[in-house]
Amino acid sequence: MTAYLEALFSLENKVAVVTGAAAGMGAAIAKGLAGAGAKIAVIDRDKAGCETTCQQILQSGGVARVFVLDLGQTAQIEPTLAQVQNAFGRVDILVNAAGITAPQKDTDSMEKRLDAFDKTLSINLRAAYAMSLAAAAHMAENGGGSIINLTSIASFSGYPDNPGYVASKGGLRMMSKALAIDLIKDNIRVNAIAPGYTKTAMTAGSQADPKLYAERLRHMIIPRWGEPEDMIGAAIFLASEASSYITGQDILVDGGWTAKGLT
Repeated sequence: MTAYLEALFSLENKVAVVTGAAAGMGAAIAKGLAGAGAKIAVIDRDKAGCETTCQQILQSGGVARVFVLDLGQTAQIEPTLAQVQNAFGRVDILVNAAGITAPQKDTDSMEKRLDAFDKTLSINLRAAYAMSLAAAAHMAENGGGSIINLTSIASFSGYPDNPGYVASKGGLRMMSKALAIDLIKDNIRVNAIAPGYTKTAMTAGSQADPKLYAERLRHMIIPRWGEPEDMIGAAIFLASEASSYITGQDILVDGGWTAKGLT
């Protein structure tokens, strides 16, 4: 790789905050950004998972620290970002990768369905907004930064039995565009990565069911399910100077799912 390309995609001297970094796509992105030179604030409520991700980064020669945070406790978000600022001296990148899903059944009570809806929006949308506001305040002090929200192909079309997830990811997608407008005054770019079906704990049920696995596979142009590591390239691109004139956009990392017509 030429020196020009190295500089274009380098994250040296940058500090990246990654939520949902204990496992899955969050962990993969955290390790990927570390490989590009960023120092990583590993954030999740799962302390053991955070420590595993952190150790893997350290063993690869990177720099990382664990900050345990339950995103459902939004009052703890600003203090946690202050801890990151104190530990690393700056915040340049935020990746909102944390998310939950709560599928529902027609037989569930109204109360149960509303509770699932509220909890899903709380983590997937409200917490991402709170994280963005808290991180943006620190980024503004440092001359700007990049916020990357992990949405979903469910932010582009409806999916059955999970209205909370679809609503939260659709909201997160549009929130990314709204924040792109609001935060550009501080030189902060905001973009979204929309994964397709990816092999994580969240999709374990579909992976284990041969029929469901095959049904989802047939929607993809690239004939395989995604891996968490497939998100790394898009994340480095959006975090780096390579995307310095890009904001308010969606990058679909979905194996071609949303581009495919007849199946």
